[in-house]
Amino acid sequence: MVPNAHKSAAPSAPTASASTVEHAPFGTTYMTQASPPSGCPMHAAAPASVGESIVAEEKAQLDFSKSMSYGDYLNIDTILSAQKPLSPTHDEMLFIIQHQTSELWMKLMLHELTAAIKSISNDELGAAFKMLARVSKIMEQLVHAWDVLATMTPPEYSAMRPYLGQSSGFQSFQYRCIEFALGNKNAAMLQPHAHAPERLALVQAAYVAPSLYDESLRLLARRGINVPASHTQRDWSQPYVANKEVEQAWLQVYRDPKAHWDLYQLGEELTDLEDAFRLWRFRHVTTVERVIGFKRGTGGTGGVSYLRKMLDVVLFPEIWSLRTEL
Repeated sequence: MVPNAHKSAAPSAPTASASTVEHAPFGTTYMTQASPPSGCPMHAAAPASVGESIVAEEKAQLDFSKSMSYGDYLNIDTILSAQKPLSPTHDEMLFIIQHQTSELWMKLMLHELTAAIKSISNDELGAAFKMLARVSKIMEQLVHAWDVLATMTPPEYSAMRPYLGQSSGFQSFQYRCIEFALGNKNAAMLQPHAHAPERLALVQAAYVAPSLYDESLRLLARRGINVPASHTQRDWSQPYVANKEVEQAWLQVYRDPKAHWDLYQLGEELTDLEDAFRLWRFRHVTTVERVIGFKRGTGGTGGVSYLRKMLDVVLFPEIWSLRTEL
């Protein structure tokens, strides 16, 4: 045995290893490797990163010069160029994006509501239930969207408010179409869109068409449930008026759900939808009060006072009143 042989052993060749580099962000892993001999052709290129290796293994498409990309499909450039602040304030971007994204969600809501109303008129309740459930979820999404706008403080809003002029969410033609589709008809609400003929035509079409609740009552009548003709053959542009006979019709459904299961489910879908709509309205009120207090709205309404009055509007009254009678 050679004494202290371990001290004279040749050093091991350097090897590549994965390690967490000192001073790097916590948990960041890098591939480290001893420097190769200068000019060595076997080590001319740096090793691929973990991310590059995964992309290569998955054979992800990276060249979109001859095919449609994500941005192309979604018209991202058009969407992202639509934010044009008028004030020098930092927070106006939040205000614009909050309302633009809400308009996109409302576009989807109208798409689903219109199809649901048509499905109910065609006795296709399975499809209608799916669409109405989606509308309720969209409303929940819009409820949470107010949480983001609520991060704007009163001084921040006051700094940009002069640049808004008379523009107000009160004038949203899509929101008005939603209100009309849900049965809250009001002829005065056509006037804010008179300056834009294409928008006015859309709002007018929703105004004169049967609402979601109108078509639901017509469905009950087709199923042999006694719904008064005054509520199945009427001027659809007129505001809905609650009726005891309609309440009795719904009570017939709710007192024997098994015999009228799909109509019972329709009643609950309507309940879910109005419940979500009330929450959306309520969150709107609290956000406005938090940001501007009781100042008048930019559109000329009383602001919070107007929004609070709208909380009292009931879309499907007999669906709620029947619960007391059960």
